[in-house]
Amino acid sequence: MSTSPRIVVTDWDQDSLAEEEAVAESRSMELVRADCRTEEDVIRAAAGAQGILVQYAPVTRKVFEALPELKAVGRYGVGVDTVDVEAATDSGVAVCNVPDYGTEDVSDHAIALALTLARGVAALDRAMRRGDYSLAPAQPLHRLSGRVFGVVGLGLIGAATARKARGVGYSTIGFDPLQTPGTVSPDGTTVVTFEELISRADVLSLHVPLNRHTHHLVNAEVLARMKPGALLVNTCRGGVVDTEALVEALQSGSLRGAGLDVFEEEPLPSTSSLLGLQNVVLTPHAAWYSEESQEELKRRTAENVMDVIAGRAPRNIVNPEVLK
Repeated sequence: MSTSPRIVVTDWDQDSLAEEEAVAESRSMELVRADCRTEEDVIRAAAGAQGILVQYAPVTRKVFEALPELKAVGRYGVGVDTVDVEAATDSGVAVCNVPDYGTEDVSDHAIALALTLARGVAALDRAMRRGDYSLAPAQPLHRLSGRVFGVVGLGLIGAATARKARGVGYSTIGFDPLQTPGTVSPDGTTVVTFEELISRADVLSLHVPLNRHTHHLVNAEVLARMKPGALLVNTCRGGVVDTEALVEALQSGSLRGAGLDVFEEEPLPSTSSLLGLQNVVLTPHAAWYSEESQEELKRRTAENVMDVIAGRAPRNIVNPEVLK
């Protein structure tokens, strides 16, 4: 029987675990693949393990209580909403993420969605495929210069998105609870209140984590107060937007369009009303992806967990107090 520390990959949506396996081999640790969907699956697969790497499987208080040997959880990505961080901290388990791996990729995708909507690219493409060569499906279009691009959340990705929006002609404003309205953020974005942001933005781009404060941050009331004809872009978490309220705003025309990479339920159900709307551009939680970001995410997720197991401080940890 192997005496090497055991790390379980509870679930993953990649073609291989080559990067994780390379890190494990270099650290003389054992990497085990599993296919977990529930708490019970995780508990069974990770029994006796010192670390787990998780994509979507729930890592709850019940899981932590059942796995006393666990030292670290590594979440593939920025958000840790599938992990009960409070329970992990109570159990002395480090929770690690990779907060900066996809900054350029997600911000690129947010801009791509915004421009696709603002220039009517998807609508014109769909019309041409029906034999319609008129401009009507995309009218009215407005040049980007003179339009306002609003960013909710001025962290790494939000700041990068604002910078790129200015590069194509938008003026930018942003809201972040950690920054003071009336100031200018380090990236050059004018900081305003949330109320001012939603009333002025021609494009509203969301870049916040999903938590109890941001769940359904964009709801029916907020959508009603947005600028007539505005566009919404969401590349952070689906639960930040109330889907039912969004569909109603898109159907009524109070919101001109939406570019969505994330959804309250993923994969997006085939019965979703979003699929029938022509003023929506949808992508399958792909904003994070490039070959470079994928390799970095996989490698660093494994390194974080294996650093904790080896008694070293990881590069990224959500609850550093457990290491004290």
